[in-house]
Amino acid sequence: MSTTGSTGAGAQRLPQVLRPVRAGNGFEEALEQILQVVRLGLVPAGERLPAERELAEQLGISRVTLREVLKVLQDQGLVESRRGRYGGTFVLPREGGAGEDELRRRLKDVDLEDVLRFREVLETGAAELCAAQGLPREQEDRLLDALAATQDAPLTDYRRLDTLFHLTLAELSGSPTLAGQYAAVRATVNDLLDCIPLLVRNLEHSQQQHAALVAAVLDREPGVARQVMREHCCGTAALLRGFLA
Repeated sequence: MSTTGSTGAGAQRLPQVLRPVRAGNGFEEALEQILQVVRLGLVPAGERLPAERELAEQLGISRVTLREVLKVLQDQGLVESRRGRYGGTFVLPREGGAGEDELRRRLKDVDLEDVLRFREVLETGAAELCAAQGLPREQEDRLLDALAATQDAPLTDYRRLDTLFHLTLAELSGSPTLAGQYAAVRATVNDLLDCIPLLVRNLEHSQQQHAALVAAVLDREPGVARQVMREHCCGTAALLRGFLA
C-alpha cells in the first residue's frame, strides 16, 4: 500500500471525470461522482485522492460539504483518512461478501436508468397535477399529515413514512392509473434503496424539498411543484447511481 505523498496516476485523471455539481443537490451529486471515481478504480486502492481544496474546486462545493461526502465514504469502508506529512484521504481495497452478492441479485433484472426515469415522470406529473387542480381541505390535511409524519420519523421508520408521503401525493393527483403505476415503481426503488445507507445529510435535504413541494401544491404553483419534485428525484437518483450503477 502506498504511503507516499503522490496522488498516483489515477488521481491525475480526475479532472476529466469530476464536474461542477448543480446547486439543488450538491451533496448527493458530489457523493455520486466521488463514489464513481472510487468504484471505477480511477484511484487505485492504496492511492490518495486529490487534496480537499482541489476536489472542492472541481466539484464546485464547499470544503464543509466535501468533508461530509468523505465521511460517508469512510463510514462505508471505502476510504480512510490519515494524518501527518503524507496524510490525506486514501482509497481502501474493496472486500466482496454477502452484501455485494445480494446487491447483484437485486440488480440482475433491474434496468436502473429506466426505473429512475419512470419514477421521475410519475412523481413530477403527480406533483404538477395536484398543484394545478388544487386540493380540497380534507386532501390538503392528508398531505400535511403525511409530511409531518416524515419530519418526526426515526431513522428506522423513515423510508416507510417517506414512501407513504409520496404514495399520498400520487393518490391525490386524481389518477388511479398513475397511483397504481407509482406504487409498482416505488416498490422497485425501495428494494434498491435498501442496498444503500441512510444518510442524515440527504434526509435533511429531502425534508426541505418535501416542505417546499407541499407549499407549492397548496399555493397552486404547478411549475414550482414540478421543478421541486424533479430536483428531489434527481437527488435520490444521484445516490442510487453512485452506490449501485
